[in-house]
Amino acid sequence: MKVLGISGSLRQGSYNTTVLRTAERLLPNDVQFELYDELKWLPPYDEDDDGDDAPVEVQRLRAALAGADAVLISTPEYNSSVPGQLKNALDWASRPIATNVLRNKPVAVVGASTGAFGAVWAQAEVRKSLAAMGARVVEGEVAFGHAHQHFDERGELTDEQLREQLQEVLESLLNSVQLRAAALA
Repeated sequence: MKVLGISGSLRQGSYNTTVLRTAERLLPNDVQFELYDELKWLPPYDEDDDGDDAPVEVQRLRAALAGADAVLISTPEYNSSVPGQLKNALDWASRPIATNVLRNKPVAVVGASTGAFGAVWAQAEVRKSLAAMGARVVEGEVAFGHAHQHFDERGELTDEQLREQLQEVLESLLNSVQLRAAALA
């Protein structure tokens, strides 16, 4: 089984990327984790540029999503909403709508911010977009509010309650993959 992690933050020391690295350590040993780190290079969505000859960066995003059994997105919140680059990636992934790479794919969304609410509004917006494109959005939310207070200097999560919440979301994500596989069998 393979889980693709996507951080909605482009920042070098991103707390959202740190959340994904924490999730990677919490996954069972038989689950492969890959961090998609090319969000910065995706061009703005333009239907004129889409299709079989979409930009190579878009083809790599779609291939990474298609090759994963599940996706874990960790988003920050910019101005009470989704960061533009993450929304742009979702727009590219959503086409063509009937057969897009996220259709029926299990996806979980968590979020981290230095503010008090842990990107809950951005998480809700990402879930809404995912549902609109036909992804199987996994129930559960983890809000890493005041994220800078929950990680040590090595990037280790120090908050046991948040670790348990993240573990529960991961278990739901993996269960969703197994249910999907059983339904297809």
